[in-house]
Amino acid sequence: MEWGHGIVRVALVHDYLNQYGGAERVLEALHTLFPDAPVYTSLYDPIALPAHYQTWDIRTTFIQRLPGAPRRHQPYLALYPFAFGRLKLTGYDVILSSSSAFAKGVPKPPGALHICYCHSPMRFAWNFAHYAAREQLSPLARRLLPPLMAWLRRWDVRTARALDAIIANSSAVAERIRRYWGREATVIFPPVDVERAQPAPPSEIEDYFLIVSRLVPYKRLDLAIAACNALGLRLKVVGDGRDRTRLQAQAGPTVEFLGTVSDEEKFALYARCRAAIFPAEDDFGIAQVEVQAAGRPAIALARGGACDTVIDGVTGVLFAEQTVDGLIAALRRFEHLTFSPETIVAHARRFSRDRFLGEMRTFIESIRAERGARARAAALVS
Repeated sequence: MEWGHGIVRVALVHDYLNQYGGAERVLEALHTLFPDAPVYTSLYDPIALPAHYQTWDIRTTFIQRLPGAPRRHQPYLALYPFAFGRLKLTGYDVILSSSSAFAKGVPKPPGALHICYCHSPMRFAWNFAHYAAREQLSPLARRLLPPLMAWLRRWDVRTARALDAIIANSSAVAERIRRYWGREATVIFPPVDVERAQPAPPSEIEDYFLIVSRLVPYKRLDLAIAACNALGLRLKVVGDGRDRTRLQAQAGPTVEFLGTVSDEEKFALYARCRAAIFPAEDDFGIAQVEVQAAGRPAIALARGGACDTVIDGVTGVLFAEQTVDGLIAALRRFEHLTFSPETIVAHARRFSRDRFLGEMRTFIESIRAERGARARAAALVS
């Protein structure tokens, strides 16, 4: 494809394609930049992804053929480094990996440039104790997984050293990259479809709080449910996941589970809510920006991407303690604040898809230009 001053062969690499979330939206934007680029991934479940993925050139590893892998990939955790390590990307000029775990570990052919868009260093390996506390692991898994996590951390650092450049999706992730990998990263916020959100007139704002999330333990939706139970606040929960049964058992009469909804329904719910609640530490948090694009505040834990996306007291409320009491205090503080929908929307526009595409194109071109300049300088010296 044409890029800069000539034809550049690009390969996109992604951890796995069996769920649809923020990382997959980044991949979609990267595919917009490079529509002819094949997508290399460990496994692909077309049922779990939008239909237009079926028009892409998606190439999987041997994990795709393992029993049940596309639907439940976690049992094969130890195999992913080997699966990506066996990929042959000979002939490509630029490898662009979208990774929160394994995709950045692909071997780089001679002369190629490997740029990683990092959603986070693998959180389950670097913060295993936190994950284990929230997951229902068997006694055998609790004995076997720590040595595997130690090996994965070493693999993570080694493969990070081979990258030519790293992009972080938030300031918090850039700090993790510095702490875990000893590398510097450039922050480019992921793309958010802010244009799709339309603020509602004040008369249409309803008396409910909103959560839009996958229902999994680390999202800590239990905190929001407990806080709304205690305060008698209406809470609508959008999303699905393996933690739904446990969360529904915890929920009081003011909490309603809506399951998966269409994008149109989601943005309508954003526009009419009092605020959306985010009790987890997200690497970035696309939903935090989406609700602000609809002119409504975000109530978020003051860690991770929220420190980039939410201005405390202006576009939402940040709370420091990831506890029920910490969230209750934030909800009570929210009651005494006044927010300007116009200010909130203007802030959210900073995270648009067009901005992402422009910054990514500029960054890749600059890295290629720097490499070319070094090569020319080396040739002159020799």
